[in-house]
Amino acid sequence: MKPVLLLIFIFTFYLYHGQNKNIVNPEKIENPIQKNNVGKIVFVNKTIALENLKDSDFLTSSVFQENGDLAIHAFFDNSLVNNLHQLEPNWTAEELLKKGNYQFSFYVDGKLIYTENLNTGAGTAENKKVKTTLRIPLLSSKNEDSWGRYLWMRFYMAHNGIDALTPGNHLLNIEIRPYLHVSTIKTGPVIAEGQINLTVPVQNITEQQIAIQSIQSNSGWKISHEKINTEIIKSLNRKIAENRFKNITGIVIIKEGKLLLEEYFNGSGRDSLQDTRSVGKSFSSALTGIAIKEGYLKSEDQNLKEFYNLNQFKNNSSQKENVTLKSLLTMSSGFDGNDENYDSPGNEENMYPTENWVKFTLDLPMTENTIGKNWSYFTAGVVLTGDILDKTVPQGLKNYADKKLFHPLGITNYKWQFTPQQKPSLAGGLRMRALDFAKFGQLYKNNGIWNGKTILTQDWIKKSFTNYFTDNPDFEGYGYLFWRKVYTVGNNNYEAFQSSGNGGNKIIIFTKIPVVIVITAQAYNKPYAHQQSEKIVQDYLLPALKMSNE
Repeated sequence: MKPVLLLIFIFTFYLYHGQNKNIVNPEKIENPIQKNNVGKIVFVNKTIALENLKDSDFLTSSVFQENGDLAIHAFFDNSLVNNLHQLEPNWTAEELLKKGNYQFSFYVDGKLIYTENLNTGAGTAENKKVKTTLRIPLLSSKNEDSWGRYLWMRFYMAHNGIDALTPGNHLLNIEIRPYLHVSTIKTGPVIAEGQINLTVPVQNITEQQIAIQSIQSNSGWKISHEKINTEIIKSLNRKIAENRFKNITGIVIIKEGKLLLEEYFNGSGRDSLQDTRSVGKSFSSALTGIAIKEGYLKSEDQNLKEFYNLNQFKNNSSQKENVTLKSLLTMSSGFDGNDENYDSPGNEENMYPTENWVKFTLDLPMTENTIGKNWSYFTAGVVLTGDILDKTVPQGLKNYADKKLFHPLGITNYKWQFTPQQKPSLAGGLRMRALDFAKFGQLYKNNGIWNGKTILTQDWIKKSFTNYFTDNPDFEGYGYLFWRKVYTVGNNNYEAFQSSGNGGNKIIIFTKIPVVIVITAQAYNKPYAHQQSEKIVQDYLLPALKMSNE
């Protein structure tokens, strides 16, 4: 090479690599299977490492079984980081991995069903810098732990994959691209794709499983004789029987204060005490309102320093002293606690193993967030509201809740979860019958009145059902330990405030129509739990009621 050309080559090489520090050397593509399948996704029905993979292991068709095994191997010509580098050439590898990952697109019979930009925490940084293959279990009979299984569940259960894969033959296609979140989402070209023919078996469902369940006597409710669209409810019952809505245990609809629909599934019944997890948080809101009404608390604007000597706890500050009951009820207290962030000091999973949940909470540091302005889901804060109630109301919280809330509503069969100090935990875990959860919802629909007696003030309910975070783009709103949710049916929007708990449990109180809906479910920690409950309400229950309103 001539000296001038050599100098130009060296200059260009160092200029390029000097400006692109994120360039890494990926692993060498030496395996014959990978060499022959670069840019492809292959499907297999067993756990098998790349070095043992053979062409004969590849599936072109399979009978689909939810409790079976299905995995993919994806083969790329470069590592993820180097593919992301094509989208932002001047970013370092670390910057790319903070903002990017793989994008998966699922097609059924040629129609795009779901696209997910994989969370940046999925997969290790080292693998994303050098690896050029992925093995991802989608279904696992051995419950193999993997972000891939949760990705599949989100496609299948939460985003209509299950509706696309009806009984019969289907073509499933998956595409993988790199994505990067800059000001918007930037995606690169497809780096791997593949397809498989799936045969979905027909399930044998009896007419008895589909039929609308009749309301038995002694429900404690007046029975509604209004019409409901029976075909829509039968269609819903079929999907529950086929396990296409999973782990649903109960559905109750109250309309105009009367019991319109009461159904139970998966071994549950009227007298089953449903474990609704964080649904119990809304009871903390109600009991706080009752205590204010009766004068045991002055108002929700009282500060923590009125209830605790905060000098006894770690990280004390004037900000912590000025945390209000209202900020705890709206999950905007400023404590360094966020249950949606595993690295958060105040994550509830850090609280449960401790000997004293109240001390755990009060020891937490504060963030720089303004009290009452920044929302983050903070279970430990609700533990504080329960403790404040317990030390404020006469004879303690357990007695007070029974006397002032449960007994007036005629609720006698229930079980608390308790803190390590054997105090009722208002963080969640309160168990009762679905019909009794419906009473709690109807109390709010009645503006706080039950059998002519005022249990909650109308003003408290108005405050509870106010959205204090109208500028938060991540969710539809939050009140006093109630979520705001808007359901859409056709051209109509139906606003509701709801108690919501792990597993897909809901007490839904609609603000403009005379309806309360309770759904109990046990899809605990499943990524589709809440979406399937909301789909049941929006696609089945509301349309069935809407037909009766026309």
